[in-house]
Amino acid sequence: MRIDVLTLFPEMFEGVFGASILGKARDKGLVSLQAVNFRDYANNKHNTVDDYPYGGGGGMVLKPEPIFAAVEDLMPEGSEPPRVILMCPQGETFTQRKAEELSAAEHLVFVCGHYEGYDERIRQHLVTDELSIGDYVLTGGELPAMTVIDSVVRLLPGVLGNENSAVTDSFSTGLLEYPHYTRPAVFRDYAVPDVLLSGHHANVDAWRREQSLLRTLQRRPELLEQAELSKKEREWLRRLMAERESLEKE
Repeated sequence: MRIDVLTLFPEMFEGVFGASILGKARDKGLVSLQAVNFRDYANNKHNTVDDYPYGGGGGMVLKPEPIFAAVEDLMPEGSEPPRVILMCPQGETFTQRKAEELSAAEHLVFVCGHYEGYDERIRQHLVTDELSIGDYVLTGGELPAMTVIDSVVRLLPGVLGNENSAVTDSFSTGLLEYPHYTRPAVFRDYAVPDVLLSGHHANVDAWRREQSLLRTLQRRPELLEQAELSKKEREWLRRLMAERESLEKE
């Protein structure tokens, strides 16, 4: 996979792209990561990339020329057009499902803006996806882009040491992940659940599934509406919810 980031602050990505999972993935040749300063594509003598909005108002707006020119320059001749992703508070909320979708692409281009916003023609005629990482506003799109890139790259084959890790992550199954334990078996009188020490893999799997359902019910119950559950699991959850409602009324 190839990932390019258009930003006014490429230095922000140096540590992120060279460390941890992203750095290892790049070193293995599993992903190409590049941060490009789109100011280099400005078509004026002062290298300005923003201007006042037509119609007045506060703030500055990113001009279309440098963004279009930068994306077009990053397209190898004869190749499929990249997914051009605009990081924007108005965009679709980023989810694990979206990460899985993007991980299948060959080339991603992230556009990170600053100032008041983007010239609308960038949205209408260049961008393929608009993404937001939450209902709040940041100074620019760099931090959200880093978040999305990390989420996508870890899904690529060969990136994680254990290929099952991404499959069992929270949200990948539609549920929150089950609790984890490691050595020692007893710490300050807090013991690891016996089932995890039993060596009985079927019982362990059943316990993990039950704990995943329970944790999702407690913390993110809305996720259960779309989760793939068996009839037995739905009945079990229904009883738990009824018991919880009964206790709350007492």
